[in-house]
Amino acid sequence: MISTFTILFGILALLASCTASSVPVGLKPSSEAQINFEEEVVPEEKTIEEVELPKEASILVPFMVQAPNGNWDAPYQEACEEASVIMLDYYLRNSPLEPDQANREILQLVQWEEANSYKYDVSILDLEKIVQEYYGYNTRVSENVTVESIKHEIAKGNPVIIPATGRDLDNPYYSGDGPWYHMLVVTGYDKKYFITNDPGTRHGLDYKYKHNVLLNAVHDWTGAKEEIRTGTPRMLIIERS
Repeated sequence: MISTFTILFGILALLASCTASSVPVGLKPSSEAQINFEEEVVPEEKTIEEVELPKEASILVPFMVQAPNGNWDAPYQEACEEASVIMLDYYLRNSPLEPDQANREILQLVQWEEANSYKYDVSILDLEKIVQEYYGYNTRVSENVTVESIKHEIAKGNPVIIPATGRDLDNPYYSGDGPWYHMLVVTGYDKKYFITNDPGTRHGLDYKYKHNVLLNAVHDWTGAKEEIRTGTPRMLIIERS
């Protein structure tokens, strides 16, 4: 006969075997463990800011005629380069420019040019050197001469010196057919015209040329007036130091 002690011992053994048995449990990784947290580097988008130019703009640049006292003899007949630079010098200095002072400025500049072996007719590249050496301004010469590029400079407050085939400008106030080679200052623009300070005539203050007329006439000095239409289009920008 099985004793009560034997029965209890068997029950306890059975319970112990169940508790000690190892049942493999497949733990599923948490949702966090399944996610790859390596951060993807996304390059920043580079945006090109388009500058919207005003429909019209103008700069108040003091005006002078290259013959301030009406005398068109030498050196005044060839002084459009000097007159263009002097106008911008007085603009940058924010100073008024009277005819007598303009006359003195021309004579002093021409005298310096002669002493430094510059000729009466100079290219825009030579004029850049003159501006740097005589005035000490910062300068830029650009061969990207377009309606938009000129407008862009004007909108920034930079008047532009343009070398041109004077006879292609068709200015009725020029003497005869006009000069073979000429320089003037572009001071503004509107939808149809460029506004200029043209030192080749006493009517040159705010004189307007149609966009295409001015651009077609832009040619730098080649060394021979008969070849001026083959000259490279360039423009000179003078900035404050």
